[in-house]
Amino acid sequence: MNILGIDEAGRGPVIGPLVVGGIVIPEEKTAILERMGIKDSKRLSPTRRKVLSRKLESAFEYYFVEITAQDIDNLRAKGVNLNEIEKIAIMKIIDTLDADCIIIDSLDVKPERLEEEVKELYPDKKVIAEHKADDNYLQVSAASIIAKYHRDATIEKIKKEYRKIGDIGSGYPSDPKTKKFLENYSYDEMPEIVRKSWRTVQNFKKL
Repeated sequence: MNILGIDEAGRGPVIGPLVVGGIVIPEEKTAILERMGIKDSKRLSPTRRKVLSRKLESAFEYYFVEITAQDIDNLRAKGVNLNEIEKIAIMKIIDTLDADCIIIDSLDVKPERLEEEVKELYPDKKVIAEHKADDNYLQVSAASIIAKYHRDATIEKIKKEYRKIGDIGSGYPSDPKTKKFLENYSYDEMPEIVRKSWRTVQNFKKL
């Protein structure tokens, strides 16, 4: 049985893209992931994520969707919320990769609801949606590594491009470095790497 693991990186940040990754691992090759030391990407260093992502990508079929800050803002302006944006990426991954079973780290507060939605669209496939699937299923852990590595790579490019202006920090709204970076701009001047639809940035309209 071919198992497709799906996970994302970058839902919360105010800077940079949301990346959704998928990878197909034949069930009989799950032990390979164990030997590689695959685990949820948050429990790995950036260097280790880079090494493992490259190993995974050379050994298995994978695909990832990068949704830019501008894309997120444009879709939200049309009434498409972040969960729906991520679902669009998930469906693109499922359509691209051939698998018998799909395991998703649930973006929905009710995993069973996401499970049913995907099952309706792909009735011939087994579907599992769970919170913390990136901890519980090695296929999803592998997908989380691919998603996080490719987001990290984009963030590094952004940091180099904007280093003369300042350190963007982690890109999360709570990060003092990120806040300081955003203060270089008025709302209308915010660069395209910034999610202007985030409340943190919307507050700049009031300044």
